[in-house]
Amino acid sequence: MTTELETIDARATEDLPGRPAGRLRALAGKPAGTLVIHEIYRSLQGESTFAGIPCVFVRLSACNLRCVYCDTPHAFYQGETVAVDEILARALELGDDLVEITGGEPLLQDEVYDLMTRLCDHGRTVLIETSGAISTERVDPRVRVILDIKTPGSGEVAANVWENLDRLKSIDEVKFVVVDRADFDWSIGVIAERKLLDRCPVLMSAAFGRVDPTDLAAWTLETRLPLRLQIQLHKILWDPKARGV
Repeated sequence: MTTELETIDARATEDLPGRPAGRLRALAGKPAGTLVIHEIYRSLQGESTFAGIPCVFVRLSACNLRCVYCDTPHAFYQGETVAVDEILARALELGDDLVEITGGEPLLQDEVYDLMTRLCDHGRTVLIETSGAISTERVDPRVRVILDIKTPGSGEVAANVWENLDRLKSIDEVKFVVVDRADFDWSIGVIAERKLLDRCPVLMSAAFGRVDPTDLAAWTLETRLPLRLQIQLHKILWDPKARGV
């Protein structure tokens, strides 16, 4: 059975020689000093320890991964090329202190580092949500990295850049999205082996439509660890498929 992700990839790569290059098709020919963005909007933060706080979201286009539970496949290829100066101005104009850079995979585009630094220079609290498949070494230390560790159930566990865990700061956060109990147990093993709870908050999230959050709550309680159960607030407040919320 063909999945939604496979259908989207097939349409976007039908005239390209290989899927890996096709996955980054949205970035082809992008001029220096610009970013390919999918959307900029204001909403409530739906995840992380900042859940419920008004936030400006800058969603960048393109991703090198294809997680089985991805909820933003529309960001793979759709987008517009915009100068960093304009993106900065639009984000600041929306007015909120909290700004999240997300995707897609935002660290695929070099200009994102300049954007984050400039947002910090303007006094914003900046979050970047990254898949964990690209080094975070160049991220401004003022930025709060939300690092998504890919589980076996994601289909992308081999993409994890484990050195990113060594760069975690106390203001950062680690997220595990689990698709079943085996994924949860694997995550607990990584948390223990890497002593992640000594580094920063650790978030446990149920892959939407694949794990009952009540079950995840029970598993979390069983561990007696200070983990943070994360529910995607925006999918409760609005239609789960809604964009720009």
